[in-house]
Amino acid sequence: MPVSCRRALRAALPFLLTAGLAASLTGCSEGSGKSAPAEGAGPTSASEEASEEATAEKQEETSEAVKNRELLSLLEAKKREEAAEAEAQGTERAAAAKAKKREAKAKKAEQEAKKREAQAVAKAKQQEEELKAEATKQREAAKQSEAAKKREAEVKKQEAERAATQTTTTTVPTTSEEAGQ
Repeated sequence: MPVSCRRALRAALPFLLTAGLAASLTGCSEGSGKSAPAEGAGPTSASEEASEEATAEKQEETSEAVKNRELLSLLEAKKREEAAEAEAQGTERAAAAKAKKREAKAKKAEQEAKKREAQAVAKAKQQEEELKAEATKQREAAKQSEAAKKREAEVKKQEAERAATQTTTTTVPTTSEEAGQ
């Protein structure tokens, strides 16, 4: 128990004891007062007044003790409520921190996914460009090869024509020589 609760209990304890004793004494004096006949106004009325005053004082002390208990109960309830609120706030802060961490983690994962996607797109473009360059090289090589074959064929054709013209020119004079002989 907190220190303030102990003080309140210590303060209330004497009142409770007094109220308990007063109640038991009041019960004894009421019983003896009722069974005895009223003899006179002097001593009996003084004892009745004293008894009434004691009863009133005891009732006052009892009501004060009840009030003290109620106050103590209210204080304890308020402390429990404050403790519950503090615990709820702590739980709320912890939950907010967890949510913030989760959110940051999700954001980081999203950024990494975008980065990987961008890398994949860049790699695909690079591969496409490489393939285009390779296809262009092959076309150029094919064109050059075809052009070389055409030149070679042209050269062979020209050589064949020269060889044919040379044989015709060489054969023609041989025929004229034969004719001249």
